[in-house]
Amino acid sequence: NLVQQLPRAIIIGVRKGGTRALLEMLNLHPAVVKASQEIHFFDNDQNYARGIDWYRGKMPFSFPHQITIEKSPAYFITEEVPERIFKMNSSIKLLIIVREPTTRAVSDYTQVLEGKERKNKTYHKFEKLAIDANTCEVNTKYKAVRTSIYTKHLERWLKYFPVEQFHIVDGDRLITDPLPELQLVERFLNLPSRISQYNLYFNATRGFYCLRFNIVFNKCLAGSKGRIHPEVDPSVVTKLQKFFHPFNQKFYQITGRTFNWP
Repeated sequence: NLVQQLPRAIIIGVRKGGTRALLEMLNLHPAVVKASQEIHFFDNDQNYARGIDWYRGKMPFSFPHQITIEKSPAYFITEEVPERIFKMNSSIKLLIIVREPTTRAVSDYTQVLEGKERKNKTYHKFEKLAIDANTCEVNTKYKAVRTSIYTKHLERWLKYFPVEQFHIVDGDRLITDPLPELQLVERFLNLPSRISQYNLYFNATRGFYCLRFNIVFNKCLAGSKGRIHPEVDPSVVTKLQKFFHPFNQKFYQITGRTFNWP
């Protein structure tokens, strides 16, 4: 009696926050099944026009007692998405994994830079994109900067969903000490506590935790995770941190989760 179920929880963001790591780690739980690809149903008009049955068809097969989770980080920053998800399921649980906003922006830049380099294309330095040359202020038109203004995006979601339907995951802590973060998510999803330290082992070569599903099956995240970031001018880092600071304070206030970001 395997069925394809619509997700009861979605990792809606944030890009470069650790969405893939979170999805793979939650998949350690016997009651969780994951959609392996980013489906981009709610943020892509063409996909959305295909309708909910198309979306369901992209879901893995599962037992009725299991919950399906998908992740598409573009959902968080795309304007139409909250209303579309609300129309599908107004009581869905929404997971947002965040990192310190300046680090996240640099990580975002690094991924794009790598893609350009693979195609032998040149790309501006991070400093040139993040700071407006005319005003010398932070360039909010630059997508990597805009994505890191978490509170701006969250406010749009809160027009549809109460704050209790969101759970904020600390993406920096998920890297260094994943278990407590995963236990908080288990609780949020009303799942029995099943993920243990046995399931997570530190791989010194990779500098990351890897996953142990059972005696025979282990899994580490793809090699593209944990890219080395380019050196960024410290004055630009400071300028960005100052810029994000008031937005971060508001984010803590709304979500009730505080981070020791600068």
